[in-house]
Amino acid sequence: MAAPKKGRRSPGGQGRPGRVLAFILIAMVGLVGGMFASGQTTPRLGIDLAGGTSFTLQAKNQPGKPNAITTTNMNTAVGIIERRVNGLGVTESEVQTQGKNHIIVNIPKGTDAKQAREQVGTTAQLAFRPVLLAAPSGKTPEPTPSASSGDKSKDKGDKGKADKDNKGKPSGTPTASSGSSATPSGKQTQGRAVTEALKAPQAPKPTPTPTPSQGAAAGDLQKQFAALDCTTEQGRSLAAKKADAAKATEDVVVCDKDGEEKLLLAPVSVEGVDVTEAKASLDTQRATGWQVDLKFNSSGAKKFADVTGKLAAKPEGQNRFAIVMDGQSVSAPRVTSAIPGGTAMISGNFTQSSAEDLANILSYGALPLSFDIVTETTVSAALGGEQLRAGLIAGAIGLALVIIYLVAYYRGLALVALASLACSAVLTYTIMVLLGKAIGFALNLPAVCGAIVAIGITADSFIVYFERIRDEIREGRTLRPSVERAWPRARRTILVSDFVSFLAAAVLFIVTVGKVQGFAFTLGLTTLLDVVVVFLFTKPLMTLLARRPFFANGHPWSGLDPKRLGARPPLRASRRRPSASADSKEA
Repeated sequence: MAAPKKGRRSPGGQGRPGRVLAFILIAMVGLVGGMFASGQTTPRLGIDLAGGTSFTLQAKNQPGKPNAITTTNMNTAVGIIERRVNGLGVTESEVQTQGKNHIIVNIPKGTDAKQAREQVGTTAQLAFRPVLLAAPSGKTPEPTPSASSGDKSKDKGDKGKADKDNKGKPSGTPTASSGSSATPSGKQTQGRAVTEALKAPQAPKPTPTPTPSQGAAAGDLQKQFAALDCTTEQGRSLAAKKADAAKATEDVVVCDKDGEEKLLLAPVSVEGVDVTEAKASLDTQRATGWQVDLKFNSSGAKKFADVTGKLAAKPEGQNRFAIVMDGQSVSAPRVTSAIPGGTAMISGNFTQSSAEDLANILSYGALPLSFDIVTETTVSAALGGEQLRAGLIAGAIGLALVIIYLVAYYRGLALVALASLACSAVLTYTIMVLLGKAIGFALNLPAVCGAIVAIGITADSFIVYFERIRDEIREGRTLRPSVERAWPRARRTILVSDFVSFLAAAVLFIVTVGKVQGFAFTLGLTTLLDVVVVFLFTKPLMTLLARRPFFANGHPWSGLDPKRLGARPPLRASRRRPSASADSKEA
């Protein structure tokens, strides 16, 4: 029989446990340091713990659009709803998709729940309106009233003519231009044109534009336009509400999305539902940078060609149209030529992010989705605090019971289990804090329950390994070989158990909606960390402790006392004698 080669380790052996322990300790220090460096040392709390309002929206296909619930459409809707929530002046809100057709909106405490419900539950309306008048975002002097109401139209016409005659001359009320110009693109196919959305860095020249022609309402609109102050959140919100309430056939006054300009707009020329496609792309032919490509349906193509043809025939400053959504202008480009054919291209000083944002907004105009609020939960901060305290108390009781059991049954080995639990707790806590900063993960009450359940799952892994070691000692082996021989069998059991737990958490996370996903996420995370801790901390630590006399000699308080475990005498000598006598007989 060949002698075993020197240096061969037993199955499952680990030659350098100190290095493995050093690795996981360095990782822990790095995570804790990253947590403090991020400036956030406590996990983000969900609405049910911190207080606030939570809505669950369910997407519905509109008639004639049976397959509209797609990832792209849902992500676009999330962006729109998030802008609406931010328009309420809300900070630290959360808007995210869950599952295939649900959106969760969590709004912290201090927000009007009724107003928030109206904002998140209303389908956005996108429209293209010609610009009648543009001015800086602050208040402007009101127009001088005419001698009689019957002469208002004449006075307005004279004012427009005077503005046109004085074009380029200094004016007491300069008009902001968020600028654009449209020119045909020679390298593009027929029907495409370029609309350059360029912010004017200098004070713009006065913009002579036609005045509204709605009879008595025209004067009210001009007064509203002059009094509007888009530099304040209240002014922008009020203008958006009035614009949303207006009919498509009425003139409206709006602010741009950045609050830098206010616009008086004509009735809707093209509706957002006429946009069939909008996407961001990089212009590599003319090297103009990022752009947004638009496509219209047949009806929209005709209306868009008509309005751009009329705008192109107007003087500079009167040739703009605004893209309006939720009562705000998201873009107001100029047009210098008609754009027939149903395709257009908006280009200018876009970055990739800004081009994609505008493309998403334009896509939402054709988004064949609507949403119903299926659940609404409002929790006070006091109730949330009580729930958090109750969850922490439950976790403390569970941990105390586990510790009592480990100390009573495993004695010295309980130190290994407690150190492993502490390692798992540090990893779980820091990762949750960092995930809250990185992806907005919020710890809700079901997530706390998942962490409590994880205590038992983690302790179970230690128990499996300890029992395998004790079985080897009962067979008459010493501690060091017992630790190494027990590991392969314990490892398989731990991996199978954790795999089943993680699979259950993954399935639960996929098929559920709302707060239950917090439970599934925490359970899955702690299950993965259990594998990391057992492999990189518990096993190396046991390998090192097996070399210490307290454990190696089976001290009564070590939890590995052979007498207490009922160990049998070594079996190797008794097994060899029969074979030796048999050999002598044969000789």
